[in-house]
Amino acid sequence: MCDYMRMNVNTEADRGPSDSDVDVVVEVFRMLADPTRVRLLVVLRDGELPVGELAERVDKPQTVVSRHLAKLRLVRLVHARRQGTHIFYSTANDHVLQLVTDALHHADHLGPDTPAHHQDTVDVTA
Repeated sequence: MCDYMRMNVNTEADRGPSDSDVDVVVEVFRMLADPTRVRLLVVLRDGELPVGELAERVDKPQTVVSRHLAKLRLVRLVHARRQGTHIFYSTANDHVLQLVTDALHHADHLGPDTPAHHQDTVDVTA
């Protein structure tokens, strides 16, 4: 599975992304198509945490959280760091954080009200 994570996005408009790049994107979205995994990534926006604390924050058993984290590690959305008997997890990079943030912002736009992330903006046309 490591080969599909080597992504070279082609930015030339006439060619578009390669088949392997599209496969990587599909696999990442497949991993994000689970509420627990999305919640884990949202919690990790604030920084590195041990598995036990992640389990508490998403209100799931530690064994369940560990399985989800293993899947997120497989597609390199999170990193693990061992310290003694504890394993700490963090998001792999800022792109992961942006991907989750953008998806949450998109979800905000699906409701009838002004999205929360737009409520603090100032209307300069008034």
